[in-house]
Amino acid sequence: MTVYVDDMKAKYGRMVMCHMIADTDEELHAMADRIGVARRWWQAPPRHDSHYDIALSKRAAAIAAGAVEITWRQCGAMNMRRRITGELGSHADAMDWQTKYFAARREANLQGQTI
Repeated sequence: MTVYVDDMKAKYGRMVMCHMIADTDEELHAMADRIGVARRWWQAPPRHDSHYDIALSKRAAAIAAGAVEITWRQCGAMNMRRRITGELGSHADAMDWQTKYFAARREANLQGQTI
């Protein structure tokens, strides 16, 4: 089980934010508690993929507590994989998985099928 923080830098007021995701909500909440992020910042399904938007200072605290750094593109691909397969999977192959998924979907559409 792993917690991940991406490298997105979105401005929110005077803060700069990124995403924190995890294999399970329990692990995600445990890390949020550990680094002092209030539960009210949890972005929960069904409107969102389960994650926290955290300030860069909290990102540094999460990394110090064992979170793995990923890119925002990897984060997006991992969340897409979770929506489709039910699991985040590895960050190492997230972009490759997404590329293959899109290729398979295109091929299926060309053949009149759906994935």
